[in-house]
Amino acid sequence: MSEAERVTTTEALPERPPHHRRHRAPAHRLSLGHLLHQSLRMTARDWRAGELSMLLLALVLAVAALSSVGFLADRLHQGLERDARRMIAADFIVRSDHPVDPQFFDKAKALGLDTATTAIFPSMVNSTAAQPVSRLAAIKAVSAGYPLRGELKIALASGAPDREVRGIPPSGEVWVDQQMLDALKAHIGDKVKVGGRDFTIGALITRELDRGFAFVNFSPRLMMRADDLTSTGLTGYGSRVTYRLLVAGGDESVASFAKWAHERVDNGKMRGYALESLQDGQPQVRQTLDRASHFLTLVSLLTALLAAVAIAMAAHRYMRRHLDSCAAMRCLGASQRTLRALFLFEFAGLGLLGGVAGVALGFGGHLALFWWLGSLIDVSLPYPSVWPALEGIAAGLVLLIGFALPPLLPLTHVPPVRVLRREWGDEGRTAWAAYALGIVLFAGLLILAAGELKLGGIVAGGFAGGLLLFALIARAALWGAARIVRSERFSIGIGWRYALASLERRANSSALQITALAIGLMCLLLIGMTRNDLIEGWHRSTPPDAPNEFVIDIQPDQRDVVTHYLSAHGFPGIDLEPMVRGRLIAINDKPVNPDDYKSEDARRLVDREFNLSYTTQLPDDNRIVSGEWYGDTTAPQISIEQGLAKILNVKVGDTMRFDVTGLQVDAPVTSVRKLDWGSFKVNFFVVMPPAALKDYPATFITSFHVPPEQRTVIDGLIGQYPNLTAIDTAPILAQVQRVIGQVIGAVQFLFAFTLIAGVLVLYAALAGTRDERMRESALLRALGASHAQVRAVQVAEFVVVGALSGLMAAVGSQLIGFVLAARVFDFSIDFNPWLVPAGIAAGVVCSAVGGWLSLRHVLMRPALQSLRDA
Repeated sequence: MSEAERVTTTEALPERPPHHRRHRAPAHRLSLGHLLHQSLRMTARDWRAGELSMLLLALVLAVAALSSVGFLADRLHQGLERDARRMIAADFIVRSDHPVDPQFFDKAKALGLDTATTAIFPSMVNSTAAQPVSRLAAIKAVSAGYPLRGELKIALASGAPDREVRGIPPSGEVWVDQQMLDALKAHIGDKVKVGGRDFTIGALITRELDRGFAFVNFSPRLMMRADDLTSTGLTGYGSRVTYRLLVAGGDESVASFAKWAHERVDNGKMRGYALESLQDGQPQVRQTLDRASHFLTLVSLLTALLAAVAIAMAAHRYMRRHLDSCAAMRCLGASQRTLRALFLFEFAGLGLLGGVAGVALGFGGHLALFWWLGSLIDVSLPYPSVWPALEGIAAGLVLLIGFALPPLLPLTHVPPVRVLRREWGDEGRTAWAAYALGIVLFAGLLILAAGELKLGGIVAGGFAGGLLLFALIARAALWGAARIVRSERFSIGIGWRYALASLERRANSSALQITALAIGLMCLLLIGMTRNDLIEGWHRSTPPDAPNEFVIDIQPDQRDVVTHYLSAHGFPGIDLEPMVRGRLIAINDKPVNPDDYKSEDARRLVDREFNLSYTTQLPDDNRIVSGEWYGDTTAPQISIEQGLAKILNVKVGDTMRFDVTGLQVDAPVTSVRKLDWGSFKVNFFVVMPPAALKDYPATFITSFHVPPEQRTVIDGLIGQYPNLTAIDTAPILAQVQRVIGQVIGAVQFLFAFTLIAGVLVLYAALAGTRDERMRESALLRALGASHAQVRAVQVAEFVVVGALSGLMAAVGSQLIGFVLAARVFDFSIDFNPWLVPAGIAAGVVCSAVGGWLSLRHVLMRPALQSLRDA
């Protein structure tokens, strides 16, 4: 506006009396009832006008995603806490990889505690039919009194009703699960051979709460008496047996025993021991469910983040469209306090409504999640508490307070003169302090929803960093585009020139639009990558002809007969690899202690025995990444696997000391190898020259691919040599894939919320500047621009916005995909060169479609009408 126009406008205003400032009439204040009534009228009017639909839908989605995971986690937590004793079959457990020291039994007896023992290990079980069948089983030998807490359920025939039982199998009898019966093609009452002894199948196990999720427990279960175990001859050298001492009794006595046991194991540095308490509540199950819960929580947080962006942009557009009406209300005597109260009541009511609707949708969603994940534990879970519902409603209010109210603050400060002078009261006066408060509240919400500071902090910080980076890139790109427009060296069309100038002119809102569009597209592209590339990559990591049969526990005197048998039955050239059990006791002469490591993987590795091997030839699927292969030498040397070296912080030149059957083996690390674990060939973390280990007791192991029609060859081998153990990885992998499939199904269900939230962000980002685009298009037409020229400007602007957003989204999703593949799925994926053009194309299409839907009527109406509506 020129100076002359400003003077004319000022003179046109009614002259104020001299005493105006001294005798200013107080602003009209409404009572609480009138404020509530007026806010309800405003809410109804805005709802009819469609101003609140975007806000409410985004809010409902965010609350539904968060509360669905919250309800599920609450039920699982209550169930695990309620059934912790039953799920470990005791109050406290001492676990060891060798028979438990008698001092633990003596202490428990002195405290008046009940005790029982279990021994769990994998071994082959053979049917005694005319055509014997051999299968790997998870043998569990239990003593009298098992279980100390909870109960087993058995059935006396397949399909018969089950019943609770407090005893254990009689001598000479075993109990099996349905999977074992099906694998052996046997029935209740049939004979099976376990090691060197025959047993009768006496009952079918229908429930065993303390089974757990260890590797061995994926195999079919066979339960026997502990005093029958010795007669099988299966617990000799090389067998992997996990021994457990179960303890139960009064809380004070159990606490005293636990304190004493921790002093012996932790402070006494007893190697190979671990302690499980009531709070652990089946650690394998808890760990599995925790990982699934964290993964689901990440998806729900992603939905909440997208919903926050959609809410902020919808509120921003709401603010711009209500500046004039608020200015009119100020002219009619409404004070800033009154306006603040009206909007606070309106959006508080909206938050409560969205929170309740989201909680109701989340409750239904958690039932779907429970349908996928509930079968991971065989217990009935209690109904959820009220806390997830309250947290969901609180989340809705936090989202509105943090991302809807800050853009609305200018509405309470708009001057009455805005009715005549439209440049006043612009969004530039947004209270950044309110935004900062909202971000802090939202970060707290993320941490609360994640359930831990680290996970929530990483998600909140990562999202904030992504927003900042995208915004800086968008702002820099717009600045560069403006330089191109002003430069005379570049000749571009009028449509492109005006479009770039227009984007630069409203740089802040344009950068916001591009950033929001990029975030939404990145999430959608990441969903596609997760579902397609990552999952398919996991399946591709195992070739179809990979070994699916492992034969272990081959004794030295059986090497020739086993290879001859396999060669005679169609498997020639099978290599048997030696395996020596040893415990790592020192690195660089410093004793190794699990407590010295922060990583759980490191503590677990140094607390158990390693499988060592010896060879002179570097395996075909291994490659040296550091140092040199030792070759044919007699000097003790070590070649270590790359991942293990990283976990233990071992490098070339370090010296490692192993305890092998009471004797020590010292050797320097001369090379680091990278293994192809996906090949499913026999591999070892640590290998040495034969001269270093050949004099120590060893067993042999091999792996090869067995077609289904030749499975009887393995049954015949086990029938001749019962001490051998054949591990058929196909059913084990099938069970692992079933569990993974359950988690993936639950995640994909939550992804539906994320997908809708992403679409909302796309719509909100494109609709955020729709009013400005309509006004600019109308101005161009009023100044004489043709329909083709206006359309060219619109197309150019949509292409720039969409291409830049799609490029950033494609690069961001590719980087996150690599991180997921490496850190979560533990395999590598190749760079997808088509993702960048696909992202750019998706951005252009979304921007063009959204822009066309927003502005398709502009060219059909007179310019004057468009200017009035804008």
